[in-house]
Amino acid sequence: MLALLGFLMVAVFMYLIMSRRLSALVALIVVPVVFALISGFGSEIGDMMLAGIKKIAPTGIMLLFAILYFGVMMDAGLFDPLIKRIVKMVKGDPLKVIVGTAILATLVALDGDGTTTYMITVTAMLPLYRKLGIKPMILAVMPMLALGVMNMTPWGGPTARVMSVLHMDVSEIFVPVIPAMIGGIAWVMIVACILGKQERKRLGIIEIPDQDLKSLAGQEVAATDEAATLKRPRLIWFNLLLTAALMVGLITSFLPLPTMFMLAFAIALFMNYPKMQDQKERIAAHAANALATVSMVFAAGIFTGILTETKMIDAMASTLVSWIPDSLGSHMPLLVALTSMPFTYFMSNDAYYFGIVPILANAAAAYGIDPAEIGRASILGQPLHVLSPLFAAQYLLIGMVGVDYAETQKFVLKWAFGTSIVMIALALLTGVISF
Repeated sequence: MLALLGFLMVAVFMYLIMSRRLSALVALIVVPVVFALISGFGSEIGDMMLAGIKKIAPTGIMLLFAILYFGVMMDAGLFDPLIKRIVKMVKGDPLKVIVGTAILATLVALDGDGTTTYMITVTAMLPLYRKLGIKPMILAVMPMLALGVMNMTPWGGPTARVMSVLHMDVSEIFVPVIPAMIGGIAWVMIVACILGKQERKRLGIIEIPDQDLKSLAGQEVAATDEAATLKRPRLIWFNLLLTAALMVGLITSFLPLPTMFMLAFAIALFMNYPKMQDQKERIAAHAANALATVSMVFAAGIFTGILTETKMIDAMASTLVSWIPDSLGSHMPLLVALTSMPFTYFMSNDAYYFGIVPILANAAAAYGIDPAEIGRASILGQPLHVLSPLFAAQYLLIGMVGVDYAETQKFVLKWAFGTSIVMIALALLTGVISF
């Protein structure tokens, strides 16, 4: 009975958010409470909700300060010199322009936000594409491929969801996947070279006067400024070193990730905006994005808390195990990695990571497979998710570049599929997931 109620709860949750009857935030809170009442756990609901919230609290704190930190870095102009340099270096060579686009998109996507990545990359590179006659479709493809990999960062969304539902930290889920991500980025650069060589063959190398290059670079950096007064060019090296130190800390885990981001944000905010009023304005400017993300994580804590404390998840896992042939049970990490591509394309991240992954992880545990492997495997399909009709940021990208949605899907799908396959292969080779 518990297994049936659990599957029904997940199905109702998925239906409500995919049909847009309820927002994911509301559904994560309301649906499990209703099913807990139906299951006869009315007197225990409060404790179950709190238990789930406590387990994901560190993830919520990390996300909050990661969003604020990268927001301050964007405001201070950390990427502005990079944009100028890339525009000047690529000159009139279509191959260099396209590779430069991939590099810029990868670095800007470090904050894990699709909207920011697409806006900065397209704003910086579109004039060069138009001047050289490069197919605008390529300008849509490269940021999508880069974001598909970089969206796997702990603050990007999917990994945070996995950590929250499986109650694990960065060292268990994200850090082991870094080599596979590096391979994914290498694949993106290979794709950039392939498309770049095609465009170079079609267009040739066009000489652009240095004065025109300087003008293009200056205009595009200015176009990305929300307000020139926010930029801190004198602190560019400090901000870069601080960000590099943060990344090193992420890999080495010499401090818990939430405390690292809290400390880095406090330093960045004070050094870049020492005036109290400026600090308040910067926090307020990014509060909406932070609130939307963090509130979702805490709501997920309620969902997983009730699913776990009622033992629904155990019953569901037992049922699922009984359906899986013994010959396939030991291969679950690979199966999850492969099926994560269509799942994350046709489903929202909320539906997949909050509804499906916990069930898969518990089922895998019956075969002696570490749930962390299932968590890692589940994020390897993200390159396909950024193409999903449910991924809103892509509509902004397509509109800015001026390409057709259906044609974009056809063009980019095979390259995105390749990205996931490369990462899955590397994850198998490095032992991140087992075969």
